[in-house]
Amino acid sequence: MGGLLAYIARRAAVAVPTLLVVSFVVFGLQLLLPGDPALALAGEDRDPEVIAYMRRLYHLDEPIWMQYGEWVFRVVRGDLGESIRLKETVGGLVATKLWVTAQLAVLSMLWAVAIGVPAGIVSAVKRDTLWDWSASAIGLAGLSIPNFWLGIMMILLFSVQLGWLPASGYVSPFEDPVGNLAALAMPSFVLGSGIAAVLMRHTRSAMLTVLNADYVRTARAKGLREKRVVRRHALRNALVPVVTLGAIQLGELLGGAVLTEQVFSIPGFGKLIVDAVFNRDYAVVQGVVLTTALLFILLNLAADLLYFLVNPRMRG
Repeated sequence: MGGLLAYIARRAAVAVPTLLVVSFVVFGLQLLLPGDPALALAGEDRDPEVIAYMRRLYHLDEPIWMQYGEWVFRVVRGDLGESIRLKETVGGLVATKLWVTAQLAVLSMLWAVAIGVPAGIVSAVKRDTLWDWSASAIGLAGLSIPNFWLGIMMILLFSVQLGWLPASGYVSPFEDPVGNLAALAMPSFVLGSGIAAVLMRHTRSAMLTVLNADYVRTARAKGLREKRVVRRHALRNALVPVVTLGAIQLGELLGGAVLTEQVFSIPGFGKLIVDAVFNRDYAVVQGVVLTTALLFILLNLAADLLYFLVNPRMRG
């Protein structure tokens, strides 16, 4: 237990300065966005008095270092600011949109794991056979096909031609669970297919390495059945790096699948940040990116902890 706590403390010590660097970069890069939010808020007349008022109201007339300091102080207290366009708290917007994107991300990862991991295992066990070549070809196709093109083709087939699934939109699971799954089925498969290809290739590579290890050859020499050797001795160790990769992929999904959410008109993180950039809504951009960075850190910490638990050598 002491080793686990020390490991968590070391990882947390790295997370805090990482978030500070991310906050500084996010705040600095938003200054490069073209346009002036005060001008956009002033309306078509652009009255100088209104523009000046908007600058004072949102502290746009203060030096950059003061704006950054005030923003960090508010963030530490849990206040991400207010959207200058929507007049809503950024925390509320982030929570609402993150809930939508989280559902899409989880379903996408379920597709990816259900397709990619078994395909990688079969490809490694049946190396240089038709199964291996087929899985590799499908994986290459999954990496090569653009998400937006696959999404449009699925809409044409399953919505326009067959009428099985809705073409776009989002339904809350609390209102209609079946409708929620139907609305997210295609976009989650589109995202999951690309990740499945990545998981398949990494699972295959890890399985090939483990299947040639000494302890696996020893298990075979003892007369154990091949299925048991693969399931009990090879698979657990081979999936350790795949877990880390899956956490990273899940973090990217939670960051917002911009193109897929745009194609299927899903009101998630991707659409939120795109609208915020076009509207020069700096507070929303900062809140979304900072939340995404925090999610990445937490997911990587979770993957590292799992790696620590399943790998006896790290506990030693």
